Amino acid sequence: MAREGGALAETETHAAVIPGAPRTRTPELNPFEAVNFFFHRAADHIGLSDELRDVLTSSYRELTVQVPVRLDDGTLQVFTGYRIQHNGARGPYKGGIRYHPDADIDEVRALASLMTWKTAVVDIPYGGAKGGVQCDPTMMSMGEKQRLTRRFTSAISYVLGVNRDVPAPDVNTDAQTMAWMMDAYSGRYGYTPAIVTGKPVELGGSYGRDAATGRGVVYCLEEAARDYGIDLAGATVAIQGFGNVGSWVARLIGELGCRVVAVTDVKGGVHRADGLDVPALWGWAQETGSVVGFSGAEEISNAELLELDVDVLVPAALDRVINEGNADRIKARVVLEAANHPVTPAADDVLQEKGVIVVPDILANAGGVIVSYFEWVQANQAYWWDASEVESRLADRMRAAWLNVRDYAANNGLTLRTAATCLAVERVTEAHRLRGLYP
Repeated sequence: MAREGGALAETETHAAVIPGAPRTRTPELNPFEAVNFFFHRAADHIGLSDELRDVLTSSYRELTVQVPVRLDDGTLQVFTGYRIQHNGARGPYKGGIRYHPDADIDEVRALASLMTWKTAVVDIPYGGAKGGVQCDPTMMSMGEKQRLTRRFTSAISYVLGVNRDVPAPDVNTDAQTMAWMMDAYSGRYGYTPAIVTGKPVELGGSYGRDAATGRGVVYCLEEAARDYGIDLAGATVAIQGFGNVGSWVARLIGELGCRVVAVTDVKGGVHRADGLDVPALWGWAQETGSVVGFSGAEEISNAELLELDVDVLVPAALDRVINEGNADRIKARVVLEAANHPVTPAADDVLQEKGVIVVPDILANAGGVIVSYFEWVQANQAYWWDASEVESRLADRMRAAWLNVRDYAANNGLTLRTAATCLAVERVTEAHRLRGLYP
């Protein structure tokens, strides 16, 4: 594969970064601006019309709802919730629900757009959406979270539907949250297990859904190492984030021969140069609620983890953690974007110049939505597959998507991110054309 300075060359209208040349830094942008910045790079390359740019850089529908919740102490608190439907040309809107103080409308818009490109790049028949409630679920009881979920579901239910919009878990939501959502929706419209994905298996969920995003990240690393000539035997890995995605990456990546040397979560982290005992670390985190204090390891901060001299860096927490302020200090050879938009446009240019291989989020973390698609298919058929079949189908989808992106990048002299976005935008615009939208 043709590369300059260890990274794929990029030749496109938005200024490509040439190793060794003076660099005009891309400004730091808010989340939605950043997603659209990468979109415009791809749109420039494929010559997309201004009319479709206007369509694809805005949302089809943006719903803001009031979510009043009676708390355990008897007080009433009003939260704000969102469901953003970005594009549905290729199928029902698809995207998770997150509960987080920063889940404002700008953040949810960005994530909805990313879902459109993610489902397209792995070629599953969905569009893109996202939802969120601005709250701090860590300060809420189970009863409060259940009441919040039911009220939010009721408020957005008229824009949902098995063939219209299918939510899933995201940050601070899980299988239990989806069970509550399914029950709230079913209470109004009749038993509808396919209305959400990421449910408990006992309620029509799919085997393998819990590990799917992390497993997909590991598949991407395996393929990237093969194509870039990286020896993973003993390769060092640092993982920022030890929630569902990060913990599964840590537990699975050892199968490739890698050595996890550092892990952090919201409370802090641990580092051990000769490798952490991941199963023991997982048990410790389950017992204490954090990786902090794990015996036989040194303390490390989230910021310090990002700048470790490791072979593979996996940002698996929140967005924009690699930015203009720290990109020059990133030492990893490979950055696997397990989180959504963890690298800003300004940082992306810096990493490209440094020769860092960045596997973009819309490819690297697509395993979750792929198995969500499998779950939706199974629920619609009322016929479920075993775990081995799910994992086999996931591996096939992820590897096919990697090969498509890799070849597109090589054939057009693009980074993996721009190649993935180009593929996705081409598929969405072709769906618009074939359906005769906006004649």
